[in-house]
Amino acid sequence: MARTLEFFFDLMSPYSYLAATQLGGLAARTGAEVRWRPCFLPAVLKATGNRGPAEIPAKAFYLYKDLNDWAAHYGLPPVVLPSNFPFLALTADRACLFLGDQAPAFALQVMRRIWVDGADCNSPEVLEPALRAVGADPASVLERARSEDAKALLKQASEEAVSRGAFGVPTFFVDAQEMFVGNDRLQFVEAALKKLP
Repeated sequence: MARTLEFFFDLMSPYSYLAATQLGGLAARTGAEVRWRPCFLPAVLKATGNRGPAEIPAKAFYLYKDLNDWAAHYGLPPVVLPSNFPFLALTADRACLFLGDQAPAFALQVMRRIWVDGADCNSPEVLEPALRAVGADPASVLERARSEDAKALLKQASEEAVSRGAFGVPTFFVDAQEMFVGNDRLQFVEAALKKLP
């Protein structure tokens, strides 16, 4: 039976983007089944009394360098901070809830538009092509993403993450038990997945 790796993320998080780009290779090396779990980072931070790096002046100053150090390490294009950073990605996060197996491909496309192109993830010019590219009907998915059901589902996912110990994103759970937090913990995630269950 395949090991499972839950990946709690928010598209507004550049560290979620960095980690997301590595999950395909990690899954191939470990045979793990990766479950992409969108959540709402501001709710997670509020519930745990945590603050994002952009809210702390010294961390905000260092953020851009750190992101680009990681991008270079992974062989990715330089990270661009969108002009509306920090922003919310509610519609895109909620859209992931309704895309099933296509959610990872959609999320990665949108993340690249945000963090490589500096695009506004709330723009139809970003969301609609990404949805079409994964074979989804943009009008249908976006209507669902703006519904009260979608709001409730994302809230539920965020509360679940917090109840299990999460205080930010990306947060990973190996086999629904061992938790790791941060893009910089992927080596430990991989080691845990390679251990005998």
